[in-house]
Amino acid sequence: MRKLRITLAAWLATAALLFAAPQAAHAAVWGSSDQWASWSNGGYTLYNNIWGSGAGPQSIWANSYSNWGVWANHPNTGGVKAYPNASKSVNKKLSALGSATSSFNVTVPSSGAYTTAYDIWANSNAYEIMLWMNKTGAVGPIGSLQGSVTVGGHSWNVYSGSNGANAVFSFVRTSNTSSGTVDIKAIMNWIKGKGWFGDVTLGNIQFGYEITSSSGGLNFVTNSYSASAS
Repeated sequence: MRKLRITLAAWLATAALLFAAPQAAHAAVWGSSDQWASWSNGGYTLYNNIWGSGAGPQSIWANSYSNWGVWANHPNTGGVKAYPNASKSVNKKLSALGSATSSFNVTVPSSGAYTTAYDIWANSNAYEIMLWMNKTGAVGPIGSLQGSVTVGGHSWNVYSGSNGANAVFSFVRTSNTSSGTVDIKAIMNWIKGKGWFGDVTLGNIQFGYEITSSSGGLNFVTNSYSASAS
């Protein structure tokens, strides 16, 4: 009986996605409403990644690592509920990187509370670099404002702090954008130049949606995405 209830819940969440985003869901080659669902494609891994307290239902779909999205219905109770994302592993020293760049194009809702964000990890997750490309609602970065800078192709307000497990450097774009290209290596070199870390190893480049609330059910769509490092 318990299995039946879980299956029914998963079916209802998937059905909600079908009604919320019929074109995307109809075309999708993979989808799931499981909390920790993952799917590998083209050298990337997609994660549904519902991890926050008090989260609601969320379903992820994908045609490829470059074209994917989520339907999420998280209550407006504060705190991040989920970070659905596409992750690419690099594992290369900063000094050995010839380049590290990424491009994206998204369609996101005008309501709710969330960020479209890169989460870049270095030195076995000792350092976390967040690049907020757009933000909506009552969300804010960890730490304190360190100043403003134009680097990596964008202008940012830069915050530095800790989440208790690792150092966090947050680059919050001074204006929202739904598409663009980011020079990740240039941003990492700028951090190194500030003395905040040394010749670190770039681990994973993740891109997705850090969702705090999406009451009523909202769609987040990645129209295209890629990351490369050499």
